Amino acid sequence: MNSIKVFCPATIANISCGFDVLGLALDAIGDEMMVRKTKQPGINISKITGQILPLETKKNVAGIAGLALLAESEYSGGFEIEIYKKIKAGSGIGSSAASSAGAVWAMNELLGKPFSPIELVKFAMQGEALASGVAHADNVAPALYGGFTLVRSYEPLDIIKINTPPDLYATVIHPQIEVKTSDSRKILKTSISLKDGIKQWGNVGGLISGLFLEDYDLIGRSLVDHIVEPIRSMLIPGFSEVKSETIKAGALGTGISGSGPSIFALSKGKDTADKVAEAMRNVYINIGVDYDVYVSKINTKGMHKI
Repeated sequence: MNSIKVFCPATIANISCGFDVLGLALDAIGDEMMVRKTKQPGINISKITGQILPLETKKNVAGIAGLALLAESEYSGGFEIEIYKKIKAGSGIGSSAASSAGAVWAMNELLGKPFSPIELVKFAMQGEALASGVAHADNVAPALYGGFTLVRSYEPLDIIKINTPPDLYATVIHPQIEVKTSDSRKILKTSISLKDGIKQWGNVGGLISGLFLEDYDLIGRSLVDHIVEPIRSMLIPGFSEVKSETIKAGALGTGISGSGPSIFALSKGKDTADKVAEAMRNVYINIGVDYDVYVSKINTKGMHKI
């Protein structure tokens, strides 16, 4: 192949209790990318639609991630990239991760898959470092692996794909305000109490166990964040109302998607997920904030050719 068109899924990072280590991929929304081999070395980003983002290679997350792959490749040529953005920047559902991961996945396919998924995560993390100042993997890992992923360790990088229960749905609402990941990181505490840490570790273990056991009640009990949500939720208008109303509508649990402002809920079954979406809409209609809302199966394939 000399060219490939790719679906790059949106993602939910943290999943309440797993700051910087847990994430999942979505089916209902994602970017598209067209990547072509070129004789000219390097990365040329020739087109971006849907968002105003830099075409300059070293100022674009896809360009930085692609350059990281090329630096480790034996390929003497380069790549041209077209990016069709459907995920809004600053939405909290992995816009930068979709571009970073999509670029390296497509390039790897065109080169005959010389790199493993975990190597692709390392390359894509360089794009995340440009976007947020931190080379985190909780969005790019599920985008590349599909489903739920756990970053067990960053040094060395160790990623584990986690089971996805078949009836699990995600509902995400994006209020039309922007929260930059870099800004939302600045307000976080740099230390936590042992008491809060113990509660958080228990929820991470409970969530992973619930996913493998397909125990929806355990999943719901574990979707609690004692560390990040109390701080970041102050940046999101209507957050407490959304959380309260979605639980009334039957959601297993509700939290902040990534750094926000998007809010996610997990539900058992699409009917419940649709009711949760309606509850979310009503909150933002009442407070007068525009929004986008998505109901999605968990995307167990991750990145794929279209």
